[in-house]
Order: sequence, then C-alpha cells, then structure tokens
Amino acid sequence: MSERAPALVRPAEPDDAAEIARVSRLARTEAMPWLPDLHSPDDDLRFFRATVDRESTWVALVGHEVVGFVCVDGEQVDHLYVAPDHQGHGIGTELLSVAKGLGTQRLRLWAFQRNEPARAFYAHHGFGEVELTDGDGNEEREPDVCLEWTRD
Repeated sequence: MSERAPALVRPAEPDDAAEIARVSRLARTEAMPWLPDLHSPDDDLRFFRATVDRESTWVALVGHEVVGFVCVDGEQVDHLYVAPDHQGHGIGTELLSVAKGLGTQRLRLWAFQRNEPARAFYAHHGFGEVELTDGDGNEEREPDVCLEWTRD
C-alpha cells in the first residue's frame, strides 16, 4: 500500500457542497451498487447545500480535495462517507472522532443491513445495533439497522 498524505479535517463551508455531493455519490455507488439511484447529481447538490447550512458538517481534505465528510444533527449522524480510493486510511475514523467530540452523550445512525463493511466499521468504533427494520421507513425501501454509541 502506498503512503498517503494525512487528511485535514475542518468544518464544511457552503462551497464544499458540490464536492460533498460527489463523494456521497461515489461512495454509495461503490459500497452499495444494489441501491436504487433515486436522485440526480443536481438533486444531491441541492440536498447537501441545505445540509451544510443546517447540520454540523465536517470535511476531510487531502491536499485541496474533499475525500470524506460527516454530517451530524444533534445526536444523529446523518451521513459519513469517504471516497472509495481513500478508504482504509483512517479518514472515516477521524470523521467519526469529530462527531463523537461534538459533546453529545450518544450518537445514533442508520446503515443498510446489507452494508456489512459499514456495520463492521461502526461496531469497531463502539456502536451497538439497537434496531432492525424491513426498510419501510427509508426511501430506498432497503432493510436497515440503527446503531448507537454512548459516551462512557
């Protein structure tokens, strides 16, 4: 494995929305090719522009390129994605550490049941599975799992 430059993690700025949308689309397509593609790239951009304004959003950069991000709304981690070619280098761990450092007593998030790598990642970082659903509550209609982390 080649040596990677360390990622810089900083709060997202409105101008980061396009790169955040790009990373989201790349990561979802790579990790979950079985998911339906319900939104256009323009939809994604509009969504993440609003998300950056409304939620605590942090980006990981290598050089000037956004390679990952996390969006947190209170105790809810709404999104955590790392570009496929930057996975496995600790960037997701750095972003999750930022989320844990925001001061809440717990964090909750949802992952798709079929996304075993995500489930393993969160389990490794102290999240426990607290609820399984048939997917009726998400727009993809894909069975999912709620995971929760509680501060010691």
